[in-house]
Amino acid sequence: MNAPLLKLHVAPDLVDQVYQALLGAISDGTLAPGARITQEELAQQLAVSRQPVLQALRLLKQDGLVLDAPGRGVQVAPLTAEGTAAVYQVRGALDALAARLAAQQREQLDAKLIERGRKAARGRNVQAMIEADAAFHNAVYAAARNPLIPRSAHLHWAHIRRAMGAVLQASTQREAVWDEHEAIAQAIAAGDAARAEQLMREHDARASEHITRHLDAAIGAEARSNA
Repeated sequence: MNAPLLKLHVAPDLVDQVYQALLGAISDGTLAPGARITQEELAQQLAVSRQPVLQALRLLKQDGLVLDAPGRGVQVAPLTAEGTAAVYQVRGALDALAARLAAQQREQLDAKLIERGRKAARGRNVQAMIEADAAFHNAVYAAARNPLIPRSAHLHWAHIRRAMGAVLQASTQREAVWDEHEAIAQAIAAGDAARAEQLMREHDARASEHITRHLDAAIGAEARSNA
């Protein structure tokens, strides 16, 4: 593992801090697919004991983000177009339902969510782009007023963050995504449940197609270079 991770301060939720730090590193590619990591190395870099690292790695393993490595330690799970497409199928259904339910409530999403997203899209900080996107979708989940939706979406977003991190750096569709988000928010506020659901479904379908196409191309290029 070449890139250093930020040190963390001790706190009651230290396991979650370690989990989030590792999830962020996996998402933005600091910990690349196949990268081998050990408890000792992570504990040293994060300036924490091995216990919270062990617990965080167990959570990441349950989420399918890390796998047992041959011999000792774990490694970051591979990122595939097929796996990402499967995640988006489930996410698309949840998002469409959330948008419909939110529109039935005529919820007014915070306009600052769109402003934050457009600002991130114009920058170079991939993590900021991912967080802004997640914040918008989480707001839709909350507006749906069904607590099972954000709980169900949590696991899928862990994998989506990885795929977004791999694609956003070179993406040319950043601003267009926020045009789509704004249209969804407007349909929700207007109480147009059918339109909100359709726009969300189309939004997720485009995102899935764009990301899986990019991943297919990247994996193909890597295979040719290793041949």
